[in-house]
Amino acid sequence: MPKHYRPPGKKKEGNAAKYITRTRAIKYLQIPLQVFRRLCILKGVFPREPKKKVEGNHKTYYHMKDIAFLAHEPLLEKFREIRAYDKKVRKANAKKNKDRAARLLSRKPSYNLDNLIRERYPKFIDALRDLDDCLTMVHLFAALPALESERIEVKRIHNCRRLSHEWQAYISRTHSLRKTFISVKGIYYQAEVEGQKITWLTPHALQQVLTDDVDFKVMLTFLEFYETLLAFVNFKLYHSINMKYPPVLDPRLEALAADLYALSRYFATNSRLTMGDSQAVNSSGSEQVEVLKKDSQNDESELRLAQLQHQLPTNEPGTLMHLVKDADGGGDDGDDDEERRECKSLFKNLKFFLNREVPRESFLFIIPAFGGLVSWEGDGAPFKESDEGITHQIVDRPTQGHTFLSREYVQPQWVYDCVNARIILPTDDYLVGRVPPPHLSPFVENEAQGYVPEYAETIKRLQAAARKELLPMPGVDKYDVDDPQTRIVEGIISRTEANEGAKKKLEMSKLEKQYHDELNLELQGVQYAASVSNEEVPGVVEKTEAREESAPDQGEAAKDVDDMSMVVMSRKKRRLYEAMQISNERKKANVDLLKKRKAQASKATV
Repeated sequence: MPKHYRPPGKKKEGNAAKYITRTRAIKYLQIPLQVFRRLCILKGVFPREPKKKVEGNHKTYYHMKDIAFLAHEPLLEKFREIRAYDKKVRKANAKKNKDRAARLLSRKPSYNLDNLIRERYPKFIDALRDLDDCLTMVHLFAALPALESERIEVKRIHNCRRLSHEWQAYISRTHSLRKTFISVKGIYYQAEVEGQKITWLTPHALQQVLTDDVDFKVMLTFLEFYETLLAFVNFKLYHSINMKYPPVLDPRLEALAADLYALSRYFATNSRLTMGDSQAVNSSGSEQVEVLKKDSQNDESELRLAQLQHQLPTNEPGTLMHLVKDADGGGDDGDDDEERRECKSLFKNLKFFLNREVPRESFLFIIPAFGGLVSWEGDGAPFKESDEGITHQIVDRPTQGHTFLSREYVQPQWVYDCVNARIILPTDDYLVGRVPPPHLSPFVENEAQGYVPEYAETIKRLQAAARKELLPMPGVDKYDVDDPQTRIVEGIISRTEANEGAKKKLEMSKLEKQYHDELNLELQGVQYAASVSNEEVPGVVEKTEAREESAPDQGEAAKDVDDMSMVVMSRKKRRLYEAMQISNERKKANVDLLKKRKAQASKATV
């Protein structure tokens, strides 16, 4: 019998040939389950759902092409090599040969995921689209405590903090933050980078407790890939604004745990250094000395001066002028779109001071992203609490020891609501000791949900007042705003224009009425020649009135149309339509419940 002979009845076709179970895939690759999971996560291979599960519904299936894709991965050989080295180390430790174990660990093979990043994201825009889960995972591990039992190392926690702060510094520097929302899970942020909206979640600044029902081995595998991905993205973004990566921070600020502020200082200093480089290269020797003296007076950190002295010999004349960015970052205002300019100037000329109980890291990210200056209580702060230029102090406790009359004391929610509304809201409802207004989510479309909260209407009117738009008063129909008399009083149009508009409106209403009358006559079977005037056909009006009286109700007619359309639909579309109807009914019931609760709350307050 030939070696590759296969019985006629055992030939595989269709789903049996396209899909393979996880157990068979592990045997095919000759690796353990942990290595298979790790390889699938790094390569982006996930289980599939075939139409017909040949070996049962309780098994996990993979596409055969994906498994063949894994079989040719160079990382597979690296994992086998690392596994063999670990076995040698364990054997040396079992024989109490510490020298051999140490020597083996020093020569342990390593690998990197650079090729996987290039393979999975051939374009930079692809990496930005897949950045939501990456940022959420990195920010989560940046807040977790190091734990040896779960293999969460201190070095990895510090790396996550560094990557997250570098990302936040870029977003804040380029004024790319658009929305933010405080929830029970944490703080949601949404930024717009190169036309892509990126949303991520950061945990609250509280002590995190690790639970036993979470598989940290799988999460650490995801984190390993996400760290490399975010490092690539940060590298590309920093070079897009002509900043060196990784940034060199002030060690004094790093020791004070002010990494985000240290990054903002790096951005501002690097911009000044680049400007000083171009001036020094294109000037004479005496002018170079003056520029260096000026920079030495402006910069407090000796590290920045060393960086300047290192950069001057390497730069060529005339090549640095196009690299110079203004102090606000991101180029000239003419190159920015309207939304970016609006975000950049929201907190312009405002200085904030944070109390000790306020989440400092969140405000160090948000306030500079919208053009404001911020400081806090402690070492390394840019200005102290006694600074007379402070306009707002963020407080989250009912009592305040010493108060300044030249500033306003507001709760932290005021900053988030101002960011979402894109206007400076009145601080009366956010004063210390008062119950603040409801914190509305900017990720929910109120009109689509069918319920608009009362405070959302208030914010809408404040936005219209800031843009000098005309909106109807509460309880007034929106069409009253377009009334000619109102527009004359507001000075928008003259009386002559109002009269001409009224004549045109009257003519349009007559033509519309004539069109509807002719359409009704056409439905009754009356010829167009006979329907030129109602006087020529005297019985038409009576017939039309009788037909209107005997016509069914509009609701019943719509119901009949829906029933007829349901009959023509296929089973799949009918089920989809029924599911949509159930969803609409649930949404309506939810809106009714919200209105009922609002009525009950208003009665209770009265």
